[in-house]
Amino acid sequence: MEIKADIDIKEKKTFTKMSKKELKKNLIAYSFILPNFLGFAIFTLIPMIFALALAFLNWDGSNAITFAGLDNFKHLFKDSTFQISIVNTIYYSIGTVPLTLVASLGIAILLNKKIFARNFFRTVFFFPYVASLVAVAVVWNMIFNPTMGIVNSFLTSIGVVNPPGWTSSTTWAMPVIIFVSVWKNMGYYMVIYLAALQGIPTDLYEAASLDGASAWQKFKNVTLPMLTPTTFFVSIMLTISCFKVFDLVYMMTQGGPGRSTMVLVTHIYNTAFKEFAYGYSSAISMVLFAIVLIITIFQFRAEKKWVSYM
Repeated sequence: MEIKADIDIKEKKTFTKMSKKELKKNLIAYSFILPNFLGFAIFTLIPMIFALALAFLNWDGSNAITFAGLDNFKHLFKDSTFQISIVNTIYYSIGTVPLTLVASLGIAILLNKKIFARNFFRTVFFFPYVASLVAVAVVWNMIFNPTMGIVNSFLTSIGVVNPPGWTSSTTWAMPVIIFVSVWKNMGYYMVIYLAALQGIPTDLYEAASLDGASAWQKFKNVTLPMLTPTTFFVSIMLTISCFKVFDLVYMMTQGGPGRSTMVLVTHIYNTAFKEFAYGYSSAISMVLFAIVLIITIFQFRAEKKWVSYM
C-alpha cells in the first residue's frame, strides 16, 4: 500500500509539473494573441455590439438616449434615399464584380506567360492598388472633367458635339466610378490569380495538348475548373468590398450629382455625421450587414453546387 501511495504521489508531482509547463506555454501563446484580440475587441467587436444596440435607440450624440424599438427599421421603408442607395449599391456591384474578375484574370493569364518585361508590367498593373486614393480620385476627376478633361477634349476633337458630363452627369457618374474602381483594384486580384495559375500542374496542359486541345479548350476545360476556388474567393471579396464602398465614391462625387451615386455606406455616413441620427444610421448598418451575410451564404451554396457539378 505504501509503494502504491508513493507511486501516486510521484504521478501527481509529474502531472503538476506538466500542468505548469503547459500553463506557461499557453500563457506565452495567449500573450502573443492578446494585442490583436484587444485591438479587435476595442475597434471592431465592441463597436459592432454598440451599433446593434443603437439600432433600436434614438440618439443625436448630445441629448439623452431614448428607446425607439423598431421605429428606425420602419423608417427605412419611407426613406427614399435609402432605397436609392440600395439600388445604386447593387448597380455598382453588378458593374464592378464581373468586370474586375474578367480584367484581373485576363491580365494574370497574359502576364503568366513568358513575355518581354513581364515583371515590369506586373508592377505597373499592381501599382494603382497601392496608390493614394486621394491622388487617384483627383487625377481621374481631372481626366473626366466635362470642360477641361482629356477625355472630352479628345471626343470634341473627333467631332462629338455634346460629350458626356461624366462625374457631373446623373447618367455617367456611376459608370465612371465603376471604371475607376476596376482600374484600381484589378492589380490586386491579378496577383491572386497569378498565384493560382502558377499552382496549376503543367501535366494537365501537356495531356490536353496530346489530345489535340486548342488554346480555348485548355482554358475552358483546364484553367477555369482549376481556378474555381480562387474565383469563388475573389468574387466574395469583391462583393463584400463593393457593398462597403465609400472612399472612392466620396472622393469622386460625394454621392452626387443629386443622389445618382449615393451608396449605402455614404448614406450611413451622411445620416450619422451630418444629420446626427446615430440610431437610424446604425439600423441602416444592420441592414447592410444582413445583405452582405445573405449574399455570402448564397455564394457559398452556389460554389458547393458548382464544385459538385464539375
